[in-house]
Amino acid sequence: MKRRGLKLIIFTGAGMSAESGLRTFRDGDGLWEEYRIEDVATPNAWEADKEKVMRFYNERRKQILAAKPNEGHQILADLQEKFDVQIITQNIDDLHERGGAKKVLHLHGEIVKSRSSRDPNLIFPVKGWEMKPGEKCPLGSELRPHIVWFGEQVPEMDYAMGLCSEADIFVTIGTSLLVYPAAGLIHAAPAKASKYLIDPGNFDQKLPLGIIHYCKRAVEGIRLLREDLEKLYI
Repeated sequence: MKRRGLKLIIFTGAGMSAESGLRTFRDGDGLWEEYRIEDVATPNAWEADKEKVMRFYNERRKQILAAKPNEGHQILADLQEKFDVQIITQNIDDLHERGGAKKVLHLHGEIVKSRSSRDPNLIFPVKGWEMKPGEKCPLGSELRPHIVWFGEQVPEMDYAMGLCSEADIFVTIGTSLLVYPAAGLIHAAPAKASKYLIDPGNFDQKLPLGIIHYCKRAVEGIRLLREDLEKLYI
């Protein structure tokens, strides 16, 4: 029996995209393109050197467009046939969408989009991989990457917390649960919800009581998750 009515909330972090070959700020081999976060991912960095910030995100966008959704993305999309799936992601890539996910909320923005420096609600698709300095929105302000930078508020956080509060099943994939406020989403899920964590990290006593931890990388853990969900709910 299909359980389309069950709300399956899936929160994904960098480990999800890493299996498609994308590096993150917290990789052991260093920061993206050997830049410091302070130099490319803050409002101050944008004001200090727009061309440097633009160049950094252009390179990231080029890499992301060349990457492909992995098996984990596709399995999560397949679960839409059996559950009411909502994905909430910290990732700025579009791999969930390209993998077939229909409902994706990006907490930290989307690299394939730009937005007005004056009005954050004016958002535009980026054609290809390159944004060029000096491109402007209809208001006349320069377009910036549609990214939530360090030091900025996460505008979708309240909405994400509301979604999590409705979860029947809550799954966290590929995140250290160290980056707040997003790491707090797991605590917004109801006490009665089934909770799963997929990540190879050692979390010791930091996890909420009753959470099932697959100490695996994203794809392998998602395979195990699918098996468990099919046994329990289908």
